Amino acid sequence: MRRIEGHEKSLKELLQNTKYSIHYYQREYAWQRKQVQELVDDLTDEFLTYYDPSHERSDVTNYGVYFMGSVVLAGRENAIIDGQQRLSSLTLLLIYVRRRLLDIGMTINKIDQMVYSESYGKSSFNISVEEREDCLRALFDGKDFDTTGSGESVVNLHNRYQDIVDLFPERIDDHAMPYFADWLAEKVYFIEIPTETEQDAYKVFVTMNDRGLSLTSAEMLKGYLLSEVSDDKLREKLNGTWKEKVFALKELGNGEEEDCIKAWLRAKYADSIRENKKGAEPEDFDLIGGSFHTWVRDSHTRIGLNGSDDYVRFINEFFYFADLYSRIKGYEGILSPDQPFLYYNAALSFTLQSQLCFAPVRAGESSEIARRKLKLVSRFIDLYIYTRVVNYKSLDYSTIKYAMFQLTKRIRGLDLGDLTIQLGKELDDLGISIDGGWQDFRLNQYTKKYIKHMLARVTDYVERGCGLPGHYLDYVAQRSKRPFEVEHIITDHYEWYQDEYASREEFASFRNSPGNLLLLDKSTNASLNDSRYADKMDTYGSQKGNVLSAALTPGHYNHNPQFKWFIDKSGFDFKPYETFGRDQISERTELLGTIVKRLWTPDFESLD
Repeated sequence: MRRIEGHEKSLKELLQNTKYSIHYYQREYAWQRKQVQELVDDLTDEFLTYYDPSHERSDVTNYGVYFMGSVVLAGRENAIIDGQQRLSSLTLLLIYVRRRLLDIGMTINKIDQMVYSESYGKSSFNISVEEREDCLRALFDGKDFDTTGSGESVVNLHNRYQDIVDLFPERIDDHAMPYFADWLAEKVYFIEIPTETEQDAYKVFVTMNDRGLSLTSAEMLKGYLLSEVSDDKLREKLNGTWKEKVFALKELGNGEEEDCIKAWLRAKYADSIRENKKGAEPEDFDLIGGSFHTWVRDSHTRIGLNGSDDYVRFINEFFYFADLYSRIKGYEGILSPDQPFLYYNAALSFTLQSQLCFAPVRAGESSEIARRKLKLVSRFIDLYIYTRVVNYKSLDYSTIKYAMFQLTKRIRGLDLGDLTIQLGKELDDLGISIDGGWQDFRLNQYTKKYIKHMLARVTDYVERGCGLPGHYLDYVAQRSKRPFEVEHIITDHYEWYQDEYASREEFASFRNSPGNLLLLDKSTNASLNDSRYADKMDTYGSQKGNVLSAALTPGHYNHNPQFKWFIDKSGFDFKPYETFGRDQISERTELLGTIVKRLWTPDFESLD
C-alpha cells in the first residue's frame, strides 16, 4: 500500500462539482430518523452558537468550524468506502436548504453545485447512484415522489428528507437561512483520505475502525459502574444481568440501549440544560446526550454514588428502566387499547416521550402504578402536541426540548395523585387551547402531517361510534398498497368560485380549513382529479367504512340506523350537502371542531 495522506476539506471543497460513486455491493443508505435528527440538531445548534441577526453575511467567515470526521475514497471513480451515510444525509440537507432559499427568492450557486453538476456533458447528482436519481431529482425540484416499489435506499432517502423538513428548527428563519447555507458549505469540515485502490481504501477503513478496543458510551458506563461494586460475586451477577438487559434493548433497534440510558439519566438525574443563547455552555442534559459515561463519573457525588451499595442500587435502577423502556417501545410499535397515546405520539415522531414517561416513575414501583403513570404522561403529550399544532406552535426538537426538560423536573418522582394535578396545571399554564385556535387552523406545509393524523383519529372515532371497525392504522400507514392522503373537497380552481369568494386569498383560506378536508386513498383521490363536488359525491358515498366521507352525501342517512343512533347519542350536528361552498365549509369546520374538542379535552382524572 502506498503512503496515505489525509486532507482537510470543507463540505464545499469536498462536494462542489465533484462526482462520487457507491459500488453496488456496499450497504444501502440506512440512516433512520434518529440519526438524521442528531445530525440536524448538532449542526444547527453549532451554527446558532455563532449566529446573530445583526451580523452581515460576511461575518460567517469568523464563525467556528464543525468537524464531521473522515471520508475514505478509492480509485479514479471516487468510490466512497467510508462516509456514505453522512454524505448522503448532508446532500438531503443541502437540497432542503436550497428549497428554502428558493422560497425566499434566493439562489446560491455553490449549494446547487454541491448537489448536482455536469461532467463530460452529462448532468447528474454528485453522489451518483442510478437508482436514486429519480427520487433525488423530485426532491431537488420540490415535487412529490411515489416510493412504491422502490428499494431500501430510495425509501430511506425519501423518508429522511421528510424528517429534515419536520426537524429543521424554526429559529433558523428566512433571514438566517443564507447564513446557515454559507456556514454549512464553508465551515463544516472533513478529512478526505484518498487511496489508489479499493484494497488500500478498505485497509485504511479497517485500521481506523477495528484496531484496538472501540467501546461505546454504554459499555464504558457498565465498566465504570461495575468497577465500583466491591463484592466479586455480586459484580459478576450484575454483569450477567446487564448483558441480558442491553441485548434486549439492542433487539429493539440500533442504538436503543444508548437512547434508553440517555432518557433515564435525563429523566431522573439531570438538573440543568444549556440556555438558548449565544455562547451558552452545555449542561447536564446536553452532556448526557454525548459521552454520558463521563457525565456519570464526573457527577457521581452529586447523583448519590458514594459507595459500593450506591452503585449497586444505581445499576439495578437501570435494569428497571431498561425493562420499562422495552415496554414503552412495544406500545409505540403496536396500537394497544391499554396505551394508545404512546402509539399516537410515536407515530408523530415525538422523540422525548421516553424521557417524560420515565420522570414520574420510581424504580421498583409496581407494574400497575408504572402503567398508569405512562398513560397519564402520554395523554398529556397527546394533548400538548395538538394544542400547539392548532395554534401554529412549533414542535421541532430544538424548540421544545428546554420546556420539556423543565417539565421533566417538575413531574420527577410524583405519585399518581400529584401527577394528575400537575399535568392539568401544565396544560392550563400553556395559555393556549385547541378551542381558541380552531377557527384560524388551516392546512399548510407544517400542519399537513398533524391534520392527517387528526382526521384519522376523528374518522376512526366516528366509525367506532357507529359500531363499525375503526381504520386508524389504515389511514396513517406510510407503506401500504392503498395509502391515504388528505383530500380537498373543493378543488384548487379559484376561477370556478369567484362569485363566492372576495379574493384568491380568501378562497385559499376556506379551501384549507378543516371543514374542506377528508381522507381518501391515493388511487381514489387521483381518480377524482379536478372534479367538482357534485361529481365527487358518489365516490364519497361509496367509501366503505369511511363514515366521515360518506356523511357528506344524502344517501348515507337513509337506512343507516347505526349512524343515526350515533348522531343522537353524541349530539354531533352531521348533515348531508347537495352543494358545497363557503357556508358548508364553515358548518363542517364547526362540526369537526366539536369532535376534535371531544377527543382532545383533558381527562387525566378519568384515565384508568
